[in-house]
Amino acid sequence: MKVLIVLTSHDKLGDTGHKTGFWLEELAAPYYVFKDNNVEVILASPLGGQPPLDPKSDEVDFQTESTKRFKLDSDAQQQLASTLVLSTVNVADYDAVFYPGGHGPLWDLAEDSSSIALIENTLKQNKVLGLVCHAPGALKQAKNADGTSIVKGKKVTGFTNGEEDAVQLTNIVPFLVEDMLIANGAQYVKAADWHPFAQVDGKLVTGQNPASSELVAQHMLAILG
Repeated sequence: MKVLIVLTSHDKLGDTGHKTGFWLEELAAPYYVFKDNNVEVILASPLGGQPPLDPKSDEVDFQTESTKRFKLDSDAQQQLASTLVLSTVNVADYDAVFYPGGHGPLWDLAEDSSSIALIENTLKQNKVLGLVCHAPGALKQAKNADGTSIVKGKKVTGFTNGEEDAVQLTNIVPFLVEDMLIANGAQYVKAADWHPFAQVDGKLVTGQNPASSELVAQHMLAILG
């Protein structure tokens, strides 16, 4: 079995002068859920090569067993330094696709044509698609064959307006994940802010926040059987 993990290549947090990127724990925890269950993991990003790490996610408070393991794992570090260019990826080669969050995806993956096509084709080919935290923002422009939003009528979750408010980035991000999903016709569901919560709708699995990343990967594995 083979899972593609799609990371952001975007490193600027709006006009704040601060850096963003992918959230370390949201990559590391699912990475090992897959690897420890004998699933082959391949990493990709829009620009390929080393994707930017959100420096905030590297702070002491946000370290877990998975993040520590990932940092000491030379194979994982080598893979991270040499992600595939997203436009070269063929979804037919994979059983599932997973998107970690961090704020980066709201700028690039939400609008990236290769990412949009990948998402559309993953679901069209009846493969498993998982996204956590801000990564459901990558569903923004993805459409069904009839032109409707890919999330229309689907039960999904993602980073809440309350959580965005708590990190004081409501006025910095290009859009709010919760608002966008609702505007696109999704049945948006959520738990209390910062609680682990994942939602499964067919082959689409979404997670609310960083605490939900492992849960999303476990649900994906269960669907993959």
